[in-house]
Amino acid sequence: MTTNLKIDFVSDVACPWCAIGLASLEQALDRVGGEIKAELHFEPFELNPAMPPGGQDVTEHLTQKYGSTAQQQATAREAIRERGASVGFEFRKEGRGRVYNTFNAHRLLHWAGLQGPQQQRDLKMALLKAYHGEGRALEERDVLLQTVAEAGLDARHAAGILDSDAYAAEVREREEFYRQHGISAVPSVIVNNRHLIQGGQPPEVFEQALRQIAAEGIAP
Repeated sequence: MTTNLKIDFVSDVACPWCAIGLASLEQALDRVGGEIKAELHFEPFELNPAMPPGGQDVTEHLTQKYGSTAQQQATAREAIRERGASVGFEFRKEGRGRVYNTFNAHRLLHWAGLQGPQQQRDLKMALLKAYHGEGRALEERDVLLQTVAEAGLDARHAAGILDSDAYAAEVREREEFYRQHGISAVPSVIVNNRHLIQGGQPPEVFEQALRQIAAEGIAP
């Protein structure tokens, strides 16, 4: 018998560990595919909601935010690249370059989710690859529209969204919902509205957790 699980993946496309976490989670879901069917939703979280247009140099940003040195950041970046490679996600060797505001990307992800879970997943992955794999500026309208097209979605419709305030209220409402429920770091993976798995865990950790939750048999 197949167990159905609802999974909310709370994350930001600017977060490298979110890319690792998603790739790991998808590997875990492949492993349990005959036993567990997951309904996967991507929920918004902004690491840098106050980031101004043009963004900020990533080294400068991380030094200001965490007090880390350029060497420490290079070491961490290499560790992230190795973790990404282990789950099939390729990070750009040169790093991200700049950090950008991601609110418009979240608006597009909300719209994609209305089209269907696969469409939202495809856009999420396309955005992660564009930013972390290719170093593209996700605040730029043309980059966002190109990524939408690469995900197989209607770029003309997406342009109308970007040129308006469509889904802004919905994204802010979801962000506030998760803040009110104690989410302060991403990725945060919430299963059946009650089980929290945090961080870019290895596939085996996600697999074990999913099997345990499915065995409990508690519906969302």
